[in-house]
Formats: sequence, structure tokens, C-alpha cells
Amino acid sequence: MLWYHIVFLALIQGLTEFLPISSSAHLILPAQVLNWPDQGLAFDVAVHIGTLIAVVGYFRKDIMNIFLAWCCSLKGDKSCGESRLAWWIILATIPACLAGLLFESFIENHLRSIEVIAYTTIGFGILLWLSDRYGLSKKVEDDFKLKSVLVIGFAQALALIPGTSRSGITMTAARFMGFSRECSARFSFLLSIPLILAAGSLKLVELITSDIQVDWNSLFTGVFLSAFSAYLCIYFFLKWLNTIGFMPFMIYRLILGALLLAIVYQ
Repeated sequence: MLWYHIVFLALIQGLTEFLPISSSAHLILPAQVLNWPDQGLAFDVAVHIGTLIAVVGYFRKDIMNIFLAWCCSLKGDKSCGESRLAWWIILATIPACLAGLLFESFIENHLRSIEVIAYTTIGFGILLWLSDRYGLSKKVEDDFKLKSVLVIGFAQALALIPGTSRSGITMTAARFMGFSRECSARFSFLLSIPLILAAGSLKLVELITSDIQVDWNSLFTGVFLSAFSAYLCIYFFLKWLNTIGFMPFMIYRLILGALLLAIVYQ
């Protein structure tokens, strides 16, 4: 890859991993629309590591509290908010992991097209706006129950379809069930950690067992830029979310989807 491919793709991965606009779509499109070379497995691993560093770094205190409370719950200590949250995150991660194992090859072979991305970008963008428009915004993290966690978990599994957006669909599900914008976003970001870790680990194993030659300069650049842009993205998204809502992201998705459909049907 050329240097500007590396910079662009790393920044895009960092920004779109946590914004409700689909990182997978934005990483697929340069190769399909601009005829750029595929970024390759090694670069995928690098930018996954970068976004993982960003989200863990931003929520480091919360993660430590949640982890310690979860360890205490394993020893039989009385359950508290943080330990319940840990179990909810684990439970909500299972549907996406199972769906990935069962449907990864089908999705890779049949759903990674511009047309699919266009329709999912538009459709799930409208759903995101509707959830924000009609969500009650009354519930907080203490209000999570088994049903709501499972709904969010199964919604996250849909994000395997390119163009859906993992963060977007999980926030959509949470908003439809009446959780506040901030609570929906925070749970979505925390929920991303085990999934990004699992996906990155699988790609890393695949990379180690392959004969792919590694350009370490490109990889370190990818890690740094994706971590930097992802951290800023999380910070400003949470800071401005209650002010701007999800309308700007819905508008962006509609415009992007329309442009992609124009390319498909030109």
C-alpha cells in the first residue's frame, strides 16, 4: 500500500469503529470504489489493535472496577452494579461470536458488495434515527435486565453484515428499549472490547500461521493512527452526543447510501 492508503484507512478505522456509520463498510469501499489494493490481513490486525488500545485506554478506570467486581462475584461475594455489568457484557457478546462462527463464510462470499452496503447503510441509519426520536431516555445501567441484554446482543450479531455498524445497531437496540443516549453509547463501547479482542486475536493467529510478509512500519503507523483517531472519536462522541443526537449520522448514512446506489445502478 502507498503511504496515503495507510494513513487514510487507519484514520477511517479509528473514526468509524465507534461512530454509528459502519467501519467494515468504510474499509471495504476504497478497494471496490477507488480500486485501491486490499489492505491485507496484517493491516487489519494492526488497526484492530489500535482501536482496542483506544477503547481500553479511555475506559481504563471503568474496566478495572468492572473486572475487580467480576472477580469478586466469582468468589461468591455479593453482586454489585459493576459485577452485573461484567456478566451482561459477557452474555451480550455470545450471539455475535456464535453468528460469526456460523455465518462468516456466507457473509464473506455473498454480502460484501456495494449494493448490500448501500441498503444496510440507509436502512439501519433510519432505524437509528427512529430509535433516538422515539426512545424514552429514562433507563440507566442499573436498569439492564436479561431481556434487554439479549436484545442488544442479538442486535450486535447483525453487525456482521457490512454496512450495519456494530456501535450503531447496539445503540439503536438500547434506545428502542428506553435507555438514555449516554448509557446506550457507553454500554456499546464497553461491549466492543471483547468482540474486537476476539476478532483481532483470530486475525493474529491467522497471520502468524500464514507466510504473509509483514511491513512493520506500515503496521506501527496503522496502530498509532487508528488508536489516536479512535480515542478522539470516543471522547468527542460522548461529549457531544446529548447535544447533537443521532440525526447527523442518519443524514450521513442516507447520503452515503444514495451515492453507493448511484454507483451500483449507473
